[in-house]
Amino acid sequence: MTDEAALAATVAAFAAGTGPVAVDAERASGYRYGQRAYLIQLRRAGAGTALVDPIACPDLSALGEALADTEWVVHAATQDLPCLAEVGMRPRTLFDTELAGRIAGFPRVGLGPMTENVLGLSLAKEHSAVDWSTRPLPEPWLRYAALDVEVLVELRDALEQELDAQGKLGWALEEFASIANAPKPAPRVDPWRRTSQLHKVRRRRQLAAVRELWQARDRIARERDVSPGRVLADAAIVNAALAMPQNTPALQAVQGFGPRVHRRQLEQWLAAIDRAREIPEAQLPPATAPHEGPPPPRAWAEKDPVAAARLTGARAAVTELAEAHSLPAENLITPDLVRRVSWEPPAVPDAASVAAALRALGARQWQVDLVGPVIAAAFAAAAVVPE
Repeated sequence: MTDEAALAATVAAFAAGTGPVAVDAERASGYRYGQRAYLIQLRRAGAGTALVDPIACPDLSALGEALADTEWVVHAATQDLPCLAEVGMRPRTLFDTELAGRIAGFPRVGLGPMTENVLGLSLAKEHSAVDWSTRPLPEPWLRYAALDVEVLVELRDALEQELDAQGKLGWALEEFASIANAPKPAPRVDPWRRTSQLHKVRRRRQLAAVRELWQARDRIARERDVSPGRVLADAAIVNAALAMPQNTPALQAVQGFGPRVHRRQLEQWLAAIDRAREIPEAQLPPATAPHEGPPPPRAWAEKDPVAAARLTGARAAVTELAEAHSLPAENLITPDLVRRVSWEPPAVPDAASVAAALRALGARQWQVDLVGPVIAAAFAAAAVVPE
């Protein structure tokens, strides 16, 4: 569907449909800049399947509003919801089949393995890594994309039954509501610090070079609408920052800047390194990323041995509890919340106080009910100092 008339017909059809709506989005990660959607797939009983081109129809708010009171079935919702929101589609209620699989204890939660394990059906995945920004999209790709929503509602129903049988349906519904109601995330601070292999860079001047190279690459990638990795690899950025070459021949000798790199490109990368070289010492980036909250756990034993003992005990208790309920520990409770409450526990860390602290940190009620008592018990054990 690539024009406004077809969009209007799709909106009317899906508004008149019944039951949940299966929604999926295809991005062009690794090919294009950013995470925008290049194809959106929908399926609903009574409406059939629709494939929407969000490049040709960038405002899909009418479609989003038509489905506002409908449960959306999405696989790995946190991946797709941001790009759907960009075109005006935001669910009020959702069922995440990937997260449902995690909570139900399935070891493999990709859509293919889940469909095979739960429904006994095999999904073709031969086009999963293609460039979805290609226009026109080949017919085999479109058929492949349509299959991703064909079985989602059936998978949702089977997983709901499984969760209910395990006594976990309420947990899953709380998680889905949290995702649907989550605010838009704040921009990441110092995104350049996510450069692969950054741990090799120790000196602040070299970190400044990574930052300047990363920002130059990001600007070029945005202007060209290509993935930053296709402009310059992370490894090349780190290699150049470690070498800090003084001229073009020296830069060309750095791995990642070989003879195929055009001289004008070399000059722009060298200019970024030169900018880093000229930054006053006081303005260089700190050696470690600024962050709020507790220090890295590896430093706890030296900074606060009692807190380190609390964290060790809490982690072990959470792992044991997660295994008992057959779900990943990180889905039982976010590791960051365990660190935070271990670093700054309540004055009297009994079960009620720990539960209140976890709630204040954003834990869902089902998590608080399960985890609060075992963390409180772990804190009590850590407070007992042997004579």
